[in-house]
Amino acid sequence: MNPSNKPVRLPRTVVVIGLVSLLNDFASEMVVPLIPLLLATMLAAGPVALGLIEGVADTVSNLLKLWAGRHSDLYNRRRKPYVVFGYLLSNIARPLIGISGSWLTVLTVRVTDRIGKGIRTAPRDALVSDAIHDGIAGRAYGFTRALDHAGAVLGALAAAAIVYWGTQRLDVVIALSAIPGLLAVSLVVFGIKETARPDDVNAERAPLSWSRLSPITRRYLAVLAFFTLGKIPETFLLLRGHELGMPVVELLLLWAAMHVVKAIVSGQAGQQTDRVGRRPLILTGWMVYAITLFALAFVTQPLMLWSWSLALGFYFGLTEGAERALVRDLAVPAERGTAFGWFHMLVGTAAIPAGLLLGGLWSVYGVKTAFLVSSGLAFLATAGFWRWVQINPQKNSPRN
Repeated sequence: MNPSNKPVRLPRTVVVIGLVSLLNDFASEMVVPLIPLLLATMLAAGPVALGLIEGVADTVSNLLKLWAGRHSDLYNRRRKPYVVFGYLLSNIARPLIGISGSWLTVLTVRVTDRIGKGIRTAPRDALVSDAIHDGIAGRAYGFTRALDHAGAVLGALAAAAIVYWGTQRLDVVIALSAIPGLLAVSLVVFGIKETARPDDVNAERAPLSWSRLSPITRRYLAVLAFFTLGKIPETFLLLRGHELGMPVVELLLLWAAMHVVKAIVSGQAGQQTDRVGRRPLILTGWMVYAITLFALAFVTQPLMLWSWSLALGFYFGLTEGAERALVRDLAVPAERGTAFGWFHMLVGTAAIPAGLLLGGLWSVYGVKTAFLVSSGLAFLATAGFWRWVQINPQKNSPRN
């Protein structure tokens, strides 16, 4: 409670983690948008390699999020070591992409980077939860997400500036990402002071059983996994831009602009979904996504790619928070950990066939077919969500 009605300052831990997120995404987004360009220009690899790299990397990351979060809850009284190791591993591995001699090396380094993300993400979010009290959770997580998106914008802009005014050597730009990355690691090590939690927090571990989830939760997660099969790795937009003859600087600016849209929309959508519910935002966002993929199939000019890429940014901002909030809404307290575990595993596992499907169709039948098939899957998933995920706001019962 705050009897004086004065704004409550965010705890030091929350502020530090927000700044760490900014610096780490600064480093990450100096590298990630350059990966498809590196593959296409220096390593002679195409969309299949890119799809495999992004799919495997995201899957490994999402599987580890469940393990690390549960492990920091059950077997260790501190979360900071997971956070430090995760950021350190990513920021040591990521700059090595610039000196990779083949796409297989890029795959190895990218997976190592995402292993770091998988290890740190859940313990980091739990560390924020440990540091705050009821009543400021939304503000705290909103603050860290805002700085995360701000770092992504700054990273892409920094890479664009280096290419435009400094050097067009992609390996040099990628190597420079180590500077903000190591600053992020140092800030975690010296800026966060974690208080050990009592032994009684180590509650009995609930079994990871699909049958323990309510029927409505299982239907939602199954439809979400199917929707993921139609999702494209965002880096494919940059590959398409490269095919259309867009220069590296313009592609980096496009990447930054997408994150600006995400940052603006996600903040407003997070408040709106608490007022009108999760279902309207998810249905709207998924429909926007399906329509956007359909339109991308017919993009032939950079300006068209700009327009529809920003529309994808709108989709992400509209749905990311609502999708996760719905997992929490549908799961009773005893199954929330299991529900979120399945959420990450299903979405992560679906990322591999999604990336391979788009990359394979792109290589064999062309970009138009690839985007049209992905759009069709997204439309089907949207219809499935509308039909099978009926949400009773009064009661989240296993019979719903």
